[in-house]
Amino acid sequence: MIPESSHSPTGSVLAGLDSATAALPGGGEPRPGQRRMAEAVAEAAERGGCLVVGAGTGTGKSLAYLVPAVLGGLRTVVATATKTLQDQLAEKDLPLLAAHLGADFDYAVLKGRSNYLCRQRLDEAENPGRLQLDGIEDRLSADAAADLRRFADWTGTGDRDDPAINVDDRTWGLVSVSSEECPGAARCPQGEHCFAERARRRAARARVVVVNHHLYSLDVLTGGQVLGNHDLAVIDEVHQFEPIFSQMAGCSVTPGRFAALARGVRTVLSEPGPADALHRTADRLRDRLGPLAGLRLRPGPDEGLQGVLDGAAEHLAGLSASLPTVAEAAGSPAAEARALRALGAAAALLGDVRAVGDPDEDHILWVDGQTAGGRARNPALKVTPVRIDGILAEQLWPQRAAVLTSATVPLDLTGKLGLPSDVEEMDVGSPFDYEANTLLYCPRLPDLRRGDRRPHWEELAGLMDAAGGRTLALFTSRRAMDEAARYCRSATTGPILVQGEASKSALVAEFAASEETSLFATLSFWQGVDVPGPSCSLVAIDRLPFPRPDDPVLQARRELAAQEGSDPFAAVDVPRAATLLAQGAGRLVRSAGDRGVVAVLDPRLATAGYRSKLLEALPPMPRTRSRSTATDFLHSIRPEPPG
Repeated sequence: MIPESSHSPTGSVLAGLDSATAALPGGGEPRPGQRRMAEAVAEAAERGGCLVVGAGTGTGKSLAYLVPAVLGGLRTVVATATKTLQDQLAEKDLPLLAAHLGADFDYAVLKGRSNYLCRQRLDEAENPGRLQLDGIEDRLSADAAADLRRFADWTGTGDRDDPAINVDDRTWGLVSVSSEECPGAARCPQGEHCFAERARRRAARARVVVVNHHLYSLDVLTGGQVLGNHDLAVIDEVHQFEPIFSQMAGCSVTPGRFAALARGVRTVLSEPGPADALHRTADRLRDRLGPLAGLRLRPGPDEGLQGVLDGAAEHLAGLSASLPTVAEAAGSPAAEARALRALGAAAALLGDVRAVGDPDEDHILWVDGQTAGGRARNPALKVTPVRIDGILAEQLWPQRAAVLTSATVPLDLTGKLGLPSDVEEMDVGSPFDYEANTLLYCPRLPDLRRGDRRPHWEELAGLMDAAGGRTLALFTSRRAMDEAARYCRSATTGPILVQGEASKSALVAEFAASEETSLFATLSFWQGVDVPGPSCSLVAIDRLPFPRPDDPVLQARRELAAQEGSDPFAAVDVPRAATLLAQGAGRLVRSAGDRGVVAVLDPRLATAGYRSKLLEALPPMPRTRSRSTATDFLHSIRPEPPG
């Protein structure tokens, strides 16, 4: 409980923080940075301003913003980028505060509609007649339907992330709906028992709501229609917010959306013509987009692509006009629900087709898609805003107090997000002793432009031997990862796990459990990997993580920076590389007792003129270019063999 003698807002917050941290396992640890952050959050919330906080690993930033939010009586939305942090907040931090803070509040987690089981879709899938009508009899097995029914009968949330249910993406797609497809609770036979609606009602009543960046972006873009009024926005893991908001502020048209709509239309229209036309559009769009994968289209789409879009828009407009009549004439509530789902999907797709056919001047049109064997897989025609600062400056920051925080705050955050001129910025550091427990090593290696990476892999193998395995090796490309893995497996003795050989969670679990094992991975492992203890004593980074020079969105942003008189490389590429480099290096120290080396096998970190910006983003580690210094340090921290 909070001592009654603490009456000032700041005093009350610090007393509450002490009460909460005392309840942590081991009684918690003194964290001056956490206290400074909590005080600053309380002051920002009281005055209604914006606060940016760099809070290094181990700060305890979640409690630092939750305690003042709860004690201030503020309706708060916390937006995170990763499921890991959402789970931490919902399963650990918020229950801890509810039990020990002495404040009466409730909390909820809210996700996008497609994350919740749709009872109506499940009903349709279980009925053999409807299965035939939906054309999915060969895609939802009786066993899967039975498992999902049992889940629906006892789950309180219907959330796909419930560990009690494990279904693949294809199966889940048959028993869930997007927000565009959903006809709404009032027009759905199962609306009264809808899991998604139940989650929204819980969130509407809750004092603290946890969402992801995607859902919060949607709320901002719709003027608060998703989450309603709130007093405080906390954007955690803010280094990932800008690309996600940019994605949500744009739109995407894919062949798969036409194919999915065709399947839905086939369930409500007796004549096959409209569905067949949608399938043909999907094929034509795939053929047109495939050769354009990875390219920016300017000043607009080619004539062939424009013809596909024009034809698609005409057909979708006709469907959108006819489906309401079909819904009204439906012979059952279930048939009406299917027609309304098809109508919602057709209307949303029509809007996006029109948007990509005539993008705004401040947006770019491009084709996203990975190529394999010379062919694009799942190409997408996208419209993305070149910048989002104006949207946020108008629709978010003036509306409520905001706290933006991360262990790694991007160098250019204020400008990118359009933060007000009076924004307060602070860095509370980390409680970990980087000076005594870590080392940043940048070896003298050949210029990367020479092409031969064998000296780099030899260096990596030597470091792994010195560390006794215990290495997380992070790569900027799959090709480099595979080359390094082949070499190091032949040159070292310890087990090496490689991304792709198992799921991410399985690989990380095995890496953490076996101290002599190493893990090789690409960009998806640069963030969110948390392996405290001696299993991770060396983090090796193959090269500085600069973005691809041909990325269409970044090309446009470089052009804009040049027009505004800035150095495009310094304005766009360096901040992104610095943020990702810091995230990768941050995998090393995850607890107070962790010790180890970060080795960057890219000589540019020691020689390039921009290196100071990259080093500023890293934790305060001592630096060396001496191999013996690095290997001696690794030898010194190796655990003693048992016995």
